[in-house]
Amino acid sequence: MYEIMVWTGAAVSVAGLIGLMWSVVRVMQAKRQKLDDDALRAVVQKVLPYNLGALFLSVIGLMLVMLGLTLGG
Repeated sequence: MYEIMVWTGAAVSVAGLIGLMWSVVRVMQAKRQKLDDDALRAVVQKVLPYNLGALFLSVIGLMLVMLGLTLGG
C-alpha cells in the first residue's frame, strides 16, 4: 500500500512540475513579445492561479512520497 502512495505522490509531483514549467514558459513568451507593462501584467495575472495550483500539486505529491517512505520504510 505504501508503495502505491509513493508512486502516486511521484506522479502528482511530476504533474505539478509540468504545470510550473508551463507557467514559466507562458510568461517568458509574453516577455519576448515585448508587451507593454499593462499587457504583461495581465498575462502574469492569468498565469498566477495555474502557477500556485501547480506548486500546490507539487508539494502535495512530495508530501505523499515522504509519508509513504516514512510509514512504509
